[in-house]
Amino acid sequence: MAILSIQSHVVYGYAGNTAAVFPMQRLGREVWAINTVEFSNHTGYGSWKGKSLGGELAEELLTGLNERGVLPLCEAVLSGYLGDAAVGKAIMKAVDLVRSASPKALYCCDPVMGDVGRGFYVKPEIPEIFKNELVPLADIITPNQFELEALTGIEINNMDDAKKAIEIIHKKGPKIVLVTSFRSLENALPNDMQIGMLASDGNNLYLIHTPELPLGAGMAGSGDITSSIFLSRYLETGDLKKSLELCTASIYGIIKASYEASKNRPSSALLELQIIQAQKELEEPTSIFYAKKL
Repeated sequence: MAILSIQSHVVYGYAGNTAAVFPMQRLGREVWAINTVEFSNHTGYGSWKGKSLGGELAEELLTGLNERGVLPLCEAVLSGYLGDAAVGKAIMKAVDLVRSASPKALYCCDPVMGDVGRGFYVKPEIPEIFKNELVPLADIITPNQFELEALTGIEINNMDDAKKAIEIIHKKGPKIVLVTSFRSLENALPNDMQIGMLASDGNNLYLIHTPELPLGAGMAGSGDITSSIFLSRYLETGDLKKSLELCTASIYGIIKASYEASKNRPSSALLELQIIQAQKELEEPTSIFYAKKL
């Protein structure tokens, strides 16, 4: 069985499919990657070369897969950064085709739009495509806290706000909501260096925390790899809590290894995920974290 992953691609560093494909393969999944953009590096560097590949190429590649008769082997579709509106349409077509051939296949949508501090970093039409077309189509969505606020219009300052926002998403269609980079102002302590994730299936809501490492402007690709690991683990276990715990442990291990490696680099260098060097964290994480049921 395979996962069809429709995301961006960079030659240097890790973002989109570059961050997502290898972790899913390392966890035993076959991955079919369709790239929506081909850039020399991620846009956090301020300059890059390459271009958006557009929706036409994505649809052409999808047609080729359909002609090979392999879509019944697809157990999930994963999408991330769109690039432009046409890619959103191609993803909708991909989900429809895969579900026709493999009715039990899941669609996991990572609604990549922006983040706290950076704001929106996608084209103006992209948020509406996620909100009105892709999110209602999804079985699983994996927004960060900023993106959850953008999708629901709710400013999240405490757990009640988060619960309301998650409930709105469930009503739109997704059965599972994974909220990454979750910070609540509620009961926060001075210098409280923790970051969390929330996972909900509509009946159960789990919260998990890890120490927050001083990553400065952050680390590109961390959301992409989180979605890929969570989806892989959920396909493997079918258990929301276990998938959340395994995903959290692996992500923390990889980001910690990446942070440690960055100490030997120039202060001006951006942090990059050390996925290959820390790949053992995917299968056998060195840290264990436990989710709390709310």
